[in-house]
Amino acid sequence: MVEQQHLDTADIDRVFHALADATRRDIVRRTLVTEQSVSDLAAGYAMSFAAVSKHIAVLAEARLITKRAEGRVRLVRADPAALARAQELLRSYENLWRGRIDRLDALLLEEPDAMASIPAPEPTEN
Repeated sequence: MVEQQHLDTADIDRVFHALADATRRDIVRRTLVTEQSVSDLAAGYAMSFAAVSKHIAVLAEARLITKRAEGRVRLVRADPAALARAQELLRSYENLWRGRIDRLDALLLEEPDAMASIPAPEPTEN
C-alpha cells in the first residue's frame, strides 16, 4: 500500500498539477537556492508579469512555495519540505512497482515455459 503521509488526495493532485508545467518547475528550481522577488522571476520568462503571477499562485496553492511581503516587494521561496513529501510519495510508488516486477520475475523464473504458452499478439494495422 502507498503511504500518503502529510498529503491527502487533493493535496497530491495540486502538487503534481503544479509540477506538470515546465515554467512552474523552473520557478521552484530558481527559488530553492534563494528567495526571489516576483518581479525578478517574471523578468526571466517571455511572458507577462500576470502570467508569472498566476504560475506562482498555482505553486502557492499547492504549498510548494511560500510568499511574503517585504514592503512593496513580494518574495517567493520554494518549500523543500513540500518537495520532499512529493518525492516520498513517488518513492513509495516506485517501491510498490519494483516489488510487483520482482514478484513477476520470480514467477517467470519458476516457470520458464510459461512465456512460450502465451500467444503472440496479433499485428495491428496502422
